[in-house]
Amino acid sequence: MSEDTDLSTVLSVLDDEYAREILTHTSVESMSASTLSDRCDASLPTIYRRLDRLEECRLVTEETELAPDGNHYSVYSANLDRLELSLEDGAFDLELSYHEEDVADKFTRMWEGMR
Repeated sequence: MSEDTDLSTVLSVLDDEYAREILTHTSVESMSASTLSDRCDASLPTIYRRLDRLEECRLVTEETELAPDGNHYSVYSANLDRLELSLEDGAFDLELSYHEEDVADKFTRMWEGMR
């Protein structure tokens, strides 16, 4: 978890139904905001607000993909691997584990997307 993201922020984000749906869908495959809007039955502004909050907590990542027509667009992927909340000695502790993609894998995906 980043230094400026605290327990209440993460729990507040995860308390939102749309944010949880976004994480669920993007854990299977990367999706554009438009696709997420359709899958979550939510407006694009709602999806973008949730994506912003999820990105702030590093729970999703954004990547740019190149369309066959030369345009580019963003796709989002769940970055959360594991969340562990514990209560010990009168205090809550939150540990988040993220998917960490190898730099070589990122480069390969980017290169393949350009072909």
